[in-house]
Amino acid sequence: MPIYDYQCNDCGKTYDVFHKGKEIVEDIVCPSCGSLNHKKLMSVTQISMGNNSAPSCSDGSCNSFGGGGCASGMCGLS
Repeated sequence: MPIYDYQCNDCGKTYDVFHKGKEIVEDIVCPSCGSLNHKKLMSVTQISMGNNSAPSCSDGSCNSFGGGGCASGMCGLS
């Protein structure tokens, strides 16, 4: 179930709307001024991979990634 960002064209307030199903434009009301006059904003998805997403050379496994390994400076990118 998506959450969309909107900006009120009357007061300028930015707010989120949680859509349970199909988006119904008449249901989108500014929480500050009650206006139905808004625009949908582009949202950016954020993904966190954590701190251990890059391979480490400490166990010697870097050589299994197609050659080069730590000697070529390809490991320890984190």
